[in-house]
Amino acid sequence: MKLLQFLKSKVFLKQIIIAVVSLLLFVFLLQWWLGYTTNHNQKIQVPNLEKKSIAEVKQLLEELNLDYKVLDSASYNPDYPNKSVIEQNPEAGDFVKEKRKIYLTLNPSKYKDVAIPDLNGKTKRQAITHLRSIGFFIGEKFIYVPDIGKDVVRGLKHKGKQIGLGDKLPKKSVIELILGDGSIN
Repeated sequence: MKLLQFLKSKVFLKQIIIAVVSLLLFVFLLQWWLGYTTNHNQKIQVPNLEKKSIAEVKQLLEELNLDYKVLDSASYNPDYPNKSVIEQNPEAGDFVKEKRKIYLTLNPSKYKDVAIPDLNGKTKRQAITHLRSIGFFIGEKFIYVPDIGKDVVRGLKHKGKQIGLGDKLPKKSVIELILGDGSIN
């Protein structure tokens, strides 16, 4: 009985009203504070930074009060200028708030260097397949040297210079094959 009388008392009702009003006031103040500190309703449209140099990007983003961070270089793409933006996150046209970081991926200045594999003793077909699979082009003319094996790789050349195991060349380089002619019995 005492509990039921306490729940009907003016003291309890006064405490409930104070608690509800305090909670509503707290929620209202919290919502106002969050709107103020998070720059609610502020929108800055992200510009298209594709094919722009870092200097251009820096100037453009400073004007918009945005920051940037370079993540890494991607694979070389000859359609883009060297050291220019290939990708950006958030994408162009997205809306962000001030001081937001735009993450950039840049185009390297050249193709990545690839180590020359050991192809000595491999057939012409095996060597061509292997070299193409790692990103090289094969010269149209083959150099033949006296050897017991016909169309067996006996060396590689790039721009007239002999190259060997472990040497590095940029991807998309043209490699000429030195092959045996099968003339030695």
